[in-house]
Amino acid sequence: MTQWNLRSNRTTTGKKLNTNKKKKKYERGSDFLPVRIGEQKAKEKRVRGGLVKVKLFATATANVMVGNAAQQVKILSVVENKADSQFVRRNIITKGAVIQTEIGKARVTSRPTEDGMVNAVMIEEKKK
Repeated sequence: MTQWNLRSNRTTTGKKLNTNKKKKKYERGSDFLPVRIGEQKAKEKRVRGGLVKVKLFATATANVMVGNAAQQVKILSVVENKADSQFVRRNIITKGAVIQTEIGKARVTSRPTEDGMVNAVMIEEKKK
């Protein structure tokens, strides 16, 4: 179902406001698309101004910053997600989620559903 980012029909005191315009395409929102761990799957979407957002559905790799260098590593699982505790069981990646990678734990800093990639910073390196 389409979501709309429109003005409220009521004032703060509860008075009814008259709507004197139609819904516009730029006022449409989009539903939440969960990013799962798996084979890379993405789709491009044109947005206002001719720009393109890459909607990511699944990914197996993350760009992790280790010190001053970035490494592309394999994602093993989601360890913690403050957005929703159910996302950990379902392995859904969102911004702020803590993921387990081949080189250790990392926190996601990008918005995978809008950026089309998973960027993260190291929290805890794997013990050797």
